[in-house]
Amino acid sequence: MRSTVSGYSALSKAHKFSAAGLVTVAGAAALTFALVPQAQAADVQSAGVKTVSLSAQEFGVTQDGELAKAADDAAGQAQVKAAAAVQAEAKAKADAERASRSEARKPMKPAAKPAAKPAPAKPAPAKKAYADNLDGWISESLDILRSKGIPASYDGIKRNIMRESTGNPQAINDWDVNAVNGVPSKGLLQIIDPTFKAYHVEGTSWNIYDPVANITASCNYAADKYGSMDNVNSAY
Repeated sequence: MRSTVSGYSALSKAHKFSAAGLVTVAGAAALTFALVPQAQAADVQSAGVKTVSLSAQEFGVTQDGELAKAADDAAGQAQVKAAAAVQAEAKAKADAERASRSEARKPMKPAAKPAAKPAPAKPAPAKKAYADNLDGWISESLDILRSKGIPASYDGIKRNIMRESTGNPQAINDWDVNAVNGVPSKGLLQIIDPTFKAYHVEGTSWNIYDPVANITASCNYAADKYGSMDNVNSAY
């Protein structure tokens, strides 16, 4: 039933429902329907309202589809993220298990051996003591001669010492030809300075009057010239 107001025709109940549907679909947008002239009511009913109704339906379908698509996209992204998290956790667990197995297969390192204690230093052999007399001088000189490979004997040395100086390490000859030439014979075995210096044996004193140095240099000279002091039976 249509009610009229002085030259205007109100929209029918059906038209109102159509407009209400448009409001609902469009997200509760307020629509105000103004009264239209009666002459145009039929056109509104036949075309305008119908057009509005279709537009609302089309709008609703489009909006619902976009919302649904957005929801699907969001859900899909969430599922992808969840799956990625599960895969990452599984990979981390697998890596940890492999590392644990690899560590277990490694051969155990042998225990470090304690550092060997250094061998105690051997004490230096005590220096041989020699008597400070003719016997001790000859004995010490013989040990040096043997270490150098120079031949000599105790008896050969003592015999020549007794003939040359009677065992006096400070003896000097100031009358023979050597003395005349300015190079007198000196010491136990009466050796001159040039010969003493030429046949000096390393490890002994450079003092020609030193008993051991005098004997050792004289024996070195005799070994070179006569084969050994044992072969000397006169002045040399």
